[in-house]
Formats: sequence, C-alpha cells, structure tokens
Amino acid sequence: MISDLDEETVEVRWRAPPARESGKLQPMSNAPASSTTDPTPAVSTPTDAKRQASGPLLTPALLGRLERLELVSRKIFRGRMKGERLSRRKGQSVEFADFRNYVPGDDLRLIDWNLYARLDQLFLKLFQEEEDLHFHALIDTSASMNFGTPNKLRVAKQLAAALGYVGLCHGDRVCVRAMGAEGQHAPVLRSRGSFWKMLNYLDGLSGGENVSLHDGVKDFVMRGGGSGVVVLITDMMDKAGYESALRMLIGRQMDVFVLQVLSQEEIDPPLRGDRRLIDVEDGDAAEITVNQFVLDKYQANLKAFLNQIRQYCAKRSIVHVMVPTDTPIETVITKYLRTRGVVR
Repeated sequence: MISDLDEETVEVRWRAPPARESGKLQPMSNAPASSTTDPTPAVSTPTDAKRQASGPLLTPALLGRLERLELVSRKIFRGRMKGERLSRRKGQSVEFADFRNYVPGDDLRLIDWNLYARLDQLFLKLFQEEEDLHFHALIDTSASMNFGTPNKLRVAKQLAAALGYVGLCHGDRVCVRAMGAEGQHAPVLRSRGSFWKMLNYLDGLSGGENVSLHDGVKDFVMRGGGSGVVVLITDMMDKAGYESALRMLIGRQMDVFVLQVLSQEEIDPPLRGDRRLIDVEDGDAAEITVNQFVLDKYQANLKAFLNQIRQYCAKRSIVHVMVPTDTPIETVITKYLRTRGVVR
C-alpha cells in the first residue's frame, strides 16, 4: 500500500497506537493513527496477504496437540444442557466432590450409608456438575488487522480456529465470529465433526469492515452472546478506545480474555526518511520525517499504550496476552496461552 509521492516522500498506510494523555485517548502529535511496514519499503500488500493465506490455518500436527488441551473457565456458568466439562458447582454425575450434613427433604439415595454405620450421622454425597461451556471468539476484522507479515488477520483466524477446535474436542458450545456484519451468520457448533464449518466460515472472512470495538462488542451482546468464556482477538488500535467494549463483556458476567495481535512492523517500525502516513481506517494523514527521535517517541508511546491495557485488564480480572505475529502459532497456544490460563 505504498506509492511514491515524489522522489523523496513515500506514502505509507498503517495505524499506530493512539497516544494517551491524562488517561484519555489523544491523537499522536507527529504521527496520526496509522500503521506501517517497511523502510525500503516492504509493506504488507493484498498480494502478500493472499500468498500467506494459501496454506491451511492449522497443520495436522498442531491439531493433534490441541486435542490434548482444554479451555479454562475461571467462573461458574449454568449451561443450557449437560456436557462433558466438570463444573465447580455441585450437581449430579459420577465424579465425587464432597460430603455435607443431611437435611430433611434431601434425596435419600445420596446418603452415604457406610459413613452412617461408622459415625452414626447422616451425610450426603455431593458430585460435580457436568455442564456444557459456551465459548465465544470475537475477531476484529477492521482494516488495521489486514496488515503485517505474517498478516495479523490470518494470525487472528489461526488463534480462533485453534481455540475453537480445543472446545469442540471437549463437547463445548463454540461460536467463532467476526465483529460486524460478517459475524451475523456465524455458526454455533458443538461436535468435533463440525470443525470444517468453522474453517469454512473463517476462510470467508475478508476483513476491511471498520467496526469499532465498542460497536462490534455491542452487536455481539445485543444478539444474545450469553454467558461463558469470550476471547477478544484484536490489535486494540481503536481511536475511540477499548474500555467501553471490555466493560460490556464484564457486565454480562463473562470470563474475558484479550489476545492483542501486533505485527513486527508495528512493534519495531523499519521506517526512515520522509513519509506520508495515512490511517487505513479513517484516512487521517500527516507528513513526517522519520528519524531516531521519532522512532524513540513511537516506542515510548507503544510501551505506554500496552502497559495501560495490561493494567486496565488486570484490575478487572481480564487476562491480556500480547501476540506478536512472528511467533509460531503452536508456541502461542501451547506455551503463552497455557501459561496465562487460557488453556490447560
């Protein structure tokens, strides 16, 4: 997405992290929200993204490893039907949980008569409830996600497919959907045999629909997102902020995880010289000279932006994981997400 403006100035389309002042979003002083790729320049183009998308989202070897993992829920949810997952809520199953004193009216079939013979007291056997877990993966498909090498949107699809497959292997109710219009017809799946439907849906996501995080999450909530585990996969590059979107998910008593996908070009921009930066989502533009001082300011702004997200999430029991696109997807799932308690 680069074109020569003259012999010295190069146009670059990207979106940078919004600067923060006094806790509120402010546009960057010498670089409006945009994102870049290359110094000489090697920016990700639609052709690059198409080439990257040619292979399968998940390899057979990775699928084999994913079958041994399980999605983690830190909260107790009441599923719509019995499932294969053991809940911390007491109920009926073959998995023993605890004893409690007998109370008149309790089911006599649950009395432990062997314990009564030894202690001459009535105790009830409690069992762990088996229930289905609702898993939702919300994918940000805005224009800023269709960027980088590897492409951020493709990495987001891989993450959603991997986590969705883990859920399907354990009989969880899984819905992987894009934010915006493309998410309105996302299938709700349950069995491992329906994994191909998820892959077909993800393959059909083209990206480029500039829906804010607030509007995307609001649409999900209004359409009956329900309770359960929700993983928001996004770059968090939203001028309007991310706070209201996360508050809506917390307000629905959901177990919230945020996977922030950033490309290496955004983490360490390889830019030098005169550049005209154009925001890929709203067209804001600015002409700047990229030197070491500007790059240092960018790095400081990015660090502050990431720290504020981490602090905001930590205070609200939201798990935040930063995912560089150049990290192998297998490492992200089996190491990063396992360490942070997304899977086990």
